[in-house]
Amino acid sequence: MAAVETVRTIPWWKEPTKDQWLTWVAAWLGWTLDAFDFTIFLLIMVPIAQEFNVPLTEVTAVFTLTLWMRLVGATASGWLADRIGRKTPLMISIAWYSACNFIAAFSPAFWFLFLFRALLGIGMGAEWPVGAALAMENWPQRSRGLMGSILQASWGLGAVLSSAAYGLLYTSIGWRGLLAIGVLPAFLVLYVRKFVHEPPVWLENRRLQRTQHREVRLPLLKIFKRNRSAACFPPICRRTCI
Repeated sequence: MAAVETVRTIPWWKEPTKDQWLTWVAAWLGWTLDAFDFTIFLLIMVPIAQEFNVPLTEVTAVFTLTLWMRLVGATASGWLADRIGRKTPLMISIAWYSACNFIAAFSPAFWFLFLFRALLGIGMGAEWPVGAALAMENWPQRSRGLMGSILQASWGLGAVLSSAAYGLLYTSIGWRGLLAIGVLPAFLVLYVRKFVHEPPVWLENRRLQRTQHREVRLPLLKIFKRNRSAACFPPICRRTCI
C-alpha cells in the first residue's frame, strides 16, 4: 500500500526513465523535422516555377504526389517495424527524407526535382508509424495519452520552423539552399542509433511470434486469404460458416 502511495506522489514527468525520455525525444524530433522538410516546399513553389519555367500547377502536382507517396512509406515502414523492430525503420525513414530533400536542391531540371520530392514522400510517410509506436510503447501508461498528443502536435512546430527558415534565409540562400538544409535531420540518425532501444513489449511480442510460429509475412495479402477455420461472428453466421 505504501508503495502505491509513493508512486502517486511522483510527478508524471519524473516517472519516465532517462531511456524513455531519450526515445520520446527522438520520435518528437523526427516528426518535427519531417514537417519541416515537407512544408518548406510550400513556401518556395513560386520561385521554382519561375526558374524552371513551368506552370505553378505543375509544381503543386509535386506536392500532391509527395502526399500520395506517404501512403506507400507508411505502409512499408509499419510492416517492416513489425518484422525487424521500430528503431531501424525510424533511422531509415529519417535518412531517406533528408537525403531526398538534399538531392532535390541540386535539381538540373524540373523532372529531377519532381522525382526526388516524390521519393521524399516515402521517407516522410514512414517516420510517423514507427516513431509513434517506438515512443508510446516505451512510455509509461500514466501519461501516454498526453505525450502522444504532444508528439503529434509537433508537426505544427515543424511548419513554424520552415516559415522561420524561409523568412530568415531565403534572400541569402534561395530555394535551393532551403532544400539543402533539409539534410540536417540526417544527423538525428546518430542520436537514434546511440540512445534509442527497442521497446520491451515489442521484443517480447516478437519472441512469442517466433516461438509460436505466428509471424505474418505478407499482411496485405493475408487479409484476402480465405480461412475456413476462423471463428464466426455470433450469432448470425454461426449456422452458415464452416
